Amino acid sequence: MLIYLLRHGLTEYNAQKRYQGQRDIPLSAEGLSQLRRADIDPKVVYITPLQRTAQTARVLFPEAELVVVKDLQEMCFGSFEGKNYVEMEHDADYQAWVQANCESKCPDGERKDDFSNRICSAFSALVDKALADGEELLVILAHGGTQMAAMERYALPRRDYYAWCGPNAGGYVLDAADWAEKRQLRLVKTVQYTKDAEAGA
Repeated sequence: MLIYLLRHGLTEYNAQKRYQGQRDIPLSAEGLSQLRRADIDPKVVYITPLQRTAQTARVLFPEAELVVVKDLQEMCFGSFEGKNYVEMEHDADYQAWVQANCESKCPDGERKDDFSNRICSAFSALVDKALADGEELLVILAHGGTQMAAMERYALPRRDYYAWCGPNAGGYVLDAADWAEKRQLRLVKTVQYTKDAEAGA
């Protein structure tokens, strides 16, 4: 079975490098216009409650049924959401969080370990179910944080959490052949579903 673990398209918050977290930020006009239909046609695509995932999925996979999985949604950045690093340059809480490699708890938000455990629990349940049902394809369209958490824990070759943040409307194709025995996924390739990527292919 192949797993596609994808990130939503571009938002204004992405362009402005703002922490969007669990804010329900839509795709920007530019982000929507960049998208193109994917080269696969899954029956089902798993998304999050945040509209940027559904908007992306409807362009990439227009025929698919969209199924919301709440626990796949992005990390809650608490009081940092809506701001970028420039605006928080003198924020003591933000500076302390950065000094802790962004692994301590965000004020009114999540701790990275708790976030990763939430993502990996939801992600592994979907992989287990797809394999049990004999599926050949599992498509998850979520967030950069979703990718980082799942890939850090399960993907080969091993990479650091932050190394796994894919581009908007891009992500990873993984082979689940070793999942049942080793809880590992082998990276097959990266994909990008934007028009400029298609032109450069």
